[in-house]
Amino acid sequence: MKKFTVDTSKMTDFPHYWELCVGSCHGYTALREDYRRQLRKVRDELGFRYVRFHGIFDDDMCVCTAPSMHPSMPAEIRYNFFNIDNIFDFLLSIDMKPFIEIGFMPSCLASGDATCFHYKGNITPPKDYGQWNDFIKAFTEHCIDRYGLEEVKEWFFEVWNEPNLPFFFDGTKEQYFELYENTARTIKAVSKELRVGGPATSINAWITDTIKFCEKNDVPLDFVSTHHYPTDDPLWKNSDMSMEEFFRMMGGELGKYERGIIRKMTERAYQEAGKYPLYYTEWNTSAMTNDNKHDECYASAMIAKILADNDGLVEGYSYWTFTDIFEEGSQLKGAFHGGFGLQTVYGVEKPAYRLFELFHGLGEKRYAVAEGGNSGNTELLATKTENGMRLIAYNHNVPGEEMVSEEIRIDFTGMYAPKKVTCYRIDENHVNPKKLWQEMDSPEYLKAPQIDALRKAARLTAEEVGTVLRFTVPEYGVLAIDIEL
Repeated sequence: MKKFTVDTSKMTDFPHYWELCVGSCHGYTALREDYRRQLRKVRDELGFRYVRFHGIFDDDMCVCTAPSMHPSMPAEIRYNFFNIDNIFDFLLSIDMKPFIEIGFMPSCLASGDATCFHYKGNITPPKDYGQWNDFIKAFTEHCIDRYGLEEVKEWFFEVWNEPNLPFFFDGTKEQYFELYENTARTIKAVSKELRVGGPATSINAWITDTIKFCEKNDVPLDFVSTHHYPTDDPLWKNSDMSMEEFFRMMGGELGKYERGIIRKMTERAYQEAGKYPLYYTEWNTSAMTNDNKHDECYASAMIAKILADNDGLVEGYSYWTFTDIFEEGSQLKGAFHGGFGLQTVYGVEKPAYRLFELFHGLGEKRYAVAEGGNSGNTELLATKTENGMRLIAYNHNVPGEEMVSEEIRIDFTGMYAPKKVTCYRIDENHVNPKKLWQEMDSPEYLKAPQIDALRKAARLTAEEVGTVLRFTVPEYGVLAIDIEL
């Protein structure tokens, strides 16, 4: 049996840094009503305050048109921010804000025709920085004119997405820095109070280089942003490995990474960022869109470990994504297809969704926890809540490594006089709508009664237990314990 001792005399701050922001697919999907229903739900139930998406300037958003696009067009480039306004108006109406990813490139301003994804976001640098800067200036001034400086200065302006990957940026590191410098200077010229940052790279890359460039050239940099996934592990540790080698390896053995690798990545990025606030604007339990573990309890156990481990290292940590309404490789069919989202396209909550719900209920003071007895993979997070405590035990290991159910006991030092103890479980037999879907013969298209049944299977169930805290935590299981004092 593994033993945990919660020391109620030792507390540290535990801000809910993971609730700052959540990711979603490209901007145009934010005009959909089903997307909006699901976003409103995660705001209300999970506490997310900002949302970030690709493609705010994609051609499907109609923000920029050139005279050559239609004979009736005026002779000059024209801007149209109506669709952006529609999205931002909605976000503010549900008490959320945009974490603005500057990109991709409107075709009328682009230097080439290289694109990414099913929705064809243009990934080339601008052909003329005079035109680009005019466009960014107009967009920034429009935001302030419509929403006011006091509101917009609370937003984030992040320049591009993963420019270190040729898939997302058809240019060099030096060309990205040129894009960053022009964009950041233009935004700051509108108002020095606006927040701008980057480099929004994958695999924690270019942090040191970005800071050196900005400090050497007196380029504005208010925050550092980057991305990571545990499946980045081989590439992160082998900086000389080419992207082609990495993706070949990923295709062969998805999921090979070290337990606790995310903590190691974050610690290094935190050290590299130095005085600059560090924001992760993408992360998940793997970087693959068809990883079935996204739909299973494995993800909830790993997320619990990641969020507990990264305490104190980041200002914001944006999970990718809140929904499987997701069109990067076109919208995948099937209610459970291994997508990134916390919810299926039908709004059925996955185990990961419920994990975030349990973490939303944690307090903002964390108790010290000592371990003893048998070794094992289960860990414990303990926080002070308004009426007592919430504890979360999670049994996690990486794919391919040994996993067993574990017996645990929880004791306390200091004041502990429980009036009531309630627990909630996420495991193979609790909060597992995918299992029910498979029992339905895995229908690709769901009818209303099926959706209702799946959402019922996705609920957390309260179970009142005794005050002696001894439990079994199954493989990849999560156990939340509410103690009323």
